[in-house]
Amino acid sequence: MNKKLTVWLPLLFSLTTIIGMFMGYKMRDAMPGKSFFYSQKQNSLQEVADLIKNRYVDTVNINAITDTAIIAMLSKLDPHSAYIPAAELQDINDDIKGSFFGLGIEYNIINDSLNIVHVLPNGPAEKAGLQTGDVVLKAGDSTISGKPINQYILKNIFRGGDGSKLTLVILRNASKLTVTVTRGNIPVKSIDVAYMLNTSIGYIKINKFTTQTYKEFMNNLLTLKQQKMTSLVLDLRGNGGGVLDEATEVVDELLAGDKLITYTQGTHSEKKEIRCRRQGQFEQGKVVILADENTASASEVLMGALQDWDRATILGRQSFGKGLVQEQYDLSNQGALRLTIARYFTPLGRSIQRPYKLGNKAYFDAYINRYYNGQNSTADSIKNDTSKVYKTTKGKKLYAAGGITPDYFISTDTSKMSKNVLQLFSKGLLNDFGYRYIKQNKTIVTQYKTANIFIKNFVISPADWQYFNKLAIADSITNTTVNPTEKTYIQKILKASIAKQLFNASGYYQTLNDDDNYIKKALELLK
Repeated sequence: MNKKLTVWLPLLFSLTTIIGMFMGYKMRDAMPGKSFFYSQKQNSLQEVADLIKNRYVDTVNINAITDTAIIAMLSKLDPHSAYIPAAELQDINDDIKGSFFGLGIEYNIINDSLNIVHVLPNGPAEKAGLQTGDVVLKAGDSTISGKPINQYILKNIFRGGDGSKLTLVILRNASKLTVTVTRGNIPVKSIDVAYMLNTSIGYIKINKFTTQTYKEFMNNLLTLKQQKMTSLVLDLRGNGGGVLDEATEVVDELLAGDKLITYTQGTHSEKKEIRCRRQGQFEQGKVVILADENTASASEVLMGALQDWDRATILGRQSFGKGLVQEQYDLSNQGALRLTIARYFTPLGRSIQRPYKLGNKAYFDAYINRYYNGQNSTADSIKNDTSKVYKTTKGKKLYAAGGITPDYFISTDTSKMSKNVLQLFSKGLLNDFGYRYIKQNKTIVTQYKTANIFIKNFVISPADWQYFNKLAIADSITNTTVNPTEKTYIQKILKASIAKQLFNASGYYQTLNDDDNYIKKALELLK
């Protein structure tokens, strides 16, 4: 009998303990906000979310509240740690990937109507028969003409799975047509234009770094080399960064040997070096890089490496100063967290990140104020930290200022940015003009065979300026009082807008580069 008791006693004790725990939890369940699975380790954020969900007087969207709380929490860290809601994640991932599944059209909203301003050659829309100038009245079950149109909703309507279909009702020359488009892969180019500035100097403009940038860069670089390029102008103005690996691959094509490109380091991240791994395709020719206050992140890593190794001359204005490494973590709510885990450093050890201790508002205000506090002078308004000097192998002195300081400074001409000019940009009239102009002057399509011929021979006539003024007045903009400097600037943008309609982004940037101060200085340096 004693032996049996010895065998069963541990089991009886375990059962008693489990029953006691269960009864304890059941008693605590009666308390507000507690449950069977409640844990003392639960954080305050989750406690509050549970209380609101279970006890609040009205029904609420708890996910939206949690999103707001996460964003508020991240705002106490650095300016670039970010929460990405599920609704926005796909668009951001598509941008990094460099492609998406859609129709292959570009459109502008003019007078509450969706006008197709460009159809991708050999894309799904062209194969279905859509044309530039078509007005989309209906897409699927959604009427999208004659009322304000939400851009985010439009994007969701036009994009979809590979091979999925979308039926459009369009207006063409006063006739209604029904067209069904089968969605396909649409590339998002990260290189806007690549061409020869003269017989020996090539030009490449990279707008961002996606997973396809290095491939695009190599295709364009080799094409320019075949055209006898011996020097390169690399335009990174407005390039906010992107995929770091793609930027370092571009550096590898320009730097000889196994040189250090950048390294990252953080409190919880060990030092990681990224170095050149192979012989590059353009290790000897001169390189000039164009930069401005919107040049950031991976672009700054690229510039810092080439500047530290005396490989490139930086021309323009102080770059943004984003030198924080973000790592993306997928969350259970289908959103994602981009958390800063380390800092970028140039090969010489300069930190790219500018200070942000005064908070996000002061951080971004300081960036905006660059336009107004001295940058129209002959020197950059940002003061370098001269307490520590970095020297290149050729003896050039560099300093840490947050961002990359150019070797040659070019100021912003803020005299061109009056209230009227800013209105023209904000209302989209400058963007729309090329499309509207060509609808009124269809013979121009066959009049100019190349962008170069257009740039040399086309001028905005008095009649064209009058037509533009008429459009501006219709949009409640009175630009007849602009000064001569502003008028010259506006006419250049109008000409570029027409060139974009005729020759796509390539024509647009070639037109803007004509008589551009950056390009003039670059050509002078590369003589």
